[in-house]
Amino acid sequence: MDIMLDAGLFIDNACGGKGLCGKCRVRITGGDAGDVSETERGILREEEIEQGIRLACLVYPSSDIEIELLQKEKKHDVLASGYMPDFEFDLDIIKMPVTIHKPTLEDQTPFEDQILEETGASGFAYEALCGHDMMPGSYTAVIHGNKVTALEPGDTSAAMYGVAIDIGTTTVVCSLIDMNTGEELGHASEINAQKFFGLDVLTRITYEIEHPQDGREKLQKAIVGSINKMVASVCSRQGISIDQIYEFSVGANCTMMHMLMGVDARPIGKAPFAPVFARAKDVRADSIGLKGATGARLYCLPSVSAYIGADIVAGAYVCDLKSEPGNVIFIDIGTNGEIVLASHGRLMSCSCAAGPALEGMNISSGMRAAEGAIEDITIGEDGIGLKVIGDCEPSGICGSGILTVTKELLRTGIVRKTGAFVKADKFDSSDYRSKYISVDEEGKRSFRMTEGSENSEPLYITQGDIRQVQLAKGAILSGFMALMKRAGIGMEDLDKVLIAGQFGAHLPAQSITGTGILPFEVEDRISYVGNTSKTGAYMALMSGKVKREMEELAHEMDYLELGATDNYERLLSECLIFPVFR
Repeated sequence: MDIMLDAGLFIDNACGGKGLCGKCRVRITGGDAGDVSETERGILREEEIEQGIRLACLVYPSSDIEIELLQKEKKHDVLASGYMPDFEFDLDIIKMPVTIHKPTLEDQTPFEDQILEETGASGFAYEALCGHDMMPGSYTAVIHGNKVTALEPGDTSAAMYGVAIDIGTTTVVCSLIDMNTGEELGHASEINAQKFFGLDVLTRITYEIEHPQDGREKLQKAIVGSINKMVASVCSRQGISIDQIYEFSVGANCTMMHMLMGVDARPIGKAPFAPVFARAKDVRADSIGLKGATGARLYCLPSVSAYIGADIVAGAYVCDLKSEPGNVIFIDIGTNGEIVLASHGRLMSCSCAAGPALEGMNISSGMRAAEGAIEDITIGEDGIGLKVIGDCEPSGICGSGILTVTKELLRTGIVRKTGAFVKADKFDSSDYRSKYISVDEEGKRSFRMTEGSENSEPLYITQGDIRQVQLAKGAILSGFMALMKRAGIGMEDLDKVLIAGQFGAHLPAQSITGTGILPFEVEDRISYVGNTSKTGAYMALMSGKVKREMEELAHEMDYLELGATDNYERLLSECLIFPVFR
């Protein structure tokens, strides 16, 4: 696996090379790959081993070998839009045409002083004086924070662009913005390039811990290189030069922000989970390798804590939670379930370790929401109905699919409220449900979604898969209930629930309540607000006032550490129980 990662070869790496997920399968076609380990024998089928299939993370070559890649990257539909409130533009960066006059013996005013006097700026960056011949004539001064950061020949004031970025654990979105008009000219999106080092934040932090020499640098290069590539792509489509980009604005969770900035993220992965920084950052973009105009700025939105990041602060600001007159819950459902409760102007937050199951990972047949992923399913007497992304043969199941199938298994009584599969002999032979339950040689029960074909294996939902969903659902619901209890409000007092994020946007309310992630009572109060992290990054890009207000909001948000609250273990155990369909 390390050799493949160093070579930039795609390999699914859900568990970070621990031999747990079984998704890094390759076929050995030549050379000696060593003996098959007991761990591999516990994951791979005997026929797979006979075909030379191994787990890349557990193969340590002692000589040259040849391998066949069994995976290929698939197209993904990444959410780039979200709710946008009205706000006034108030740019931190402005461009101002200036004229440098030819000096005379009577007037030897330095060019620098001429520009400062004409613009009213209070300072001049040293870098702005370098790089071009300073001759009398027309220039454009780029001013940030009342300081001239760059000087460009001619009048270039009409060309001023910025990039609003949302860095999620799973996906990254970059939007090119005309800063003179506020218009979004285009966007690019892709799966987070740090996927090579693990699919969740803790796996990536573990990679940094286990690779002290270069782990942090590799993680930073992966995300910075990915952003540069996406920005170059969208600029090319719009006919805009990269050196016309003057500001990057980033919303991200706290771990992703540390890894973007090349800052030690290891403290976030262990108690007491204190990040190195949480405040907003305003630095030169080229200080971390981002490509843009001379002196281009990078603004990183503020976080609250290690697990309430800038993406959640952005969401709370975009939805104006502080001004809500009643009680509103904001939830970003993903690898971590972040929740903010706004109760009459007071904002309380918590983070739930939902794990990657709800995004299709840690699931035996799980995959990202890409071509071939089952995203919806129905179970009935007439058979199993599947909706597959790309309308092709199913190759796995994504997060929305795993929630839907769990809901269906609960609705049909195939799975009990405890999360256990009903025994096969519970149903008589005439009951349609009996034909969907499979029992292996060890007596373990599972639900068979597909029969398979010549080109594919059958797809199952196992007891372990249901347990993964159960743990994620219990974590999120327990956070929801803990915040409600802390605020002293009941379900009848809750006015609305706002669902944000890439994953949440694809979840029907019936799946959210049907699996018990949230109570049945809130189903008619659920609204979707989309990618509020990118919206917040856009608003900060276009307004210094927004930046300052976000920083104040982050400072005012209270954080509740669930593990330190009274009787949390009891609350969590209660929230693990699935709802009963009536």
